[in-house]
Amino acid sequence: MRILRIIAILLIIGGTLGLVYGGLKYSKEGHSATLGPIAVTVTERGNLTIPLWASAGAIAAGTILLLVRRRSPPA
Repeated sequence: MRILRIIAILLIIGGTLGLVYGGLKYSKEGHSATLGPIAVTVTERGNLTIPLWASAGAIAAGTILLLVRRRSPPA
C-alpha cells in the first residue's frame, strides 16, 4: 500500500511538472575535430515535448491511486 502511495505522488508531481514546463530541453555533444591548435566541437540541441494529455493523464492516474483504497477479501 505504501508503494502505491509513493507511485501516486510521483505521478502527480511528474504530471504537474509536465504541465508547467511543457517539455525538456537537452543538448548532446556531437562531432569534434582538431586541426592543429584549433579544436571544433558541435553541440546538438533538442527539445522533448511532453503532450498535454500525458501530463493530465499522469495527474488523473495519481489521483485515482490515492483515492482508491485496496480492500482485502472477506475472511
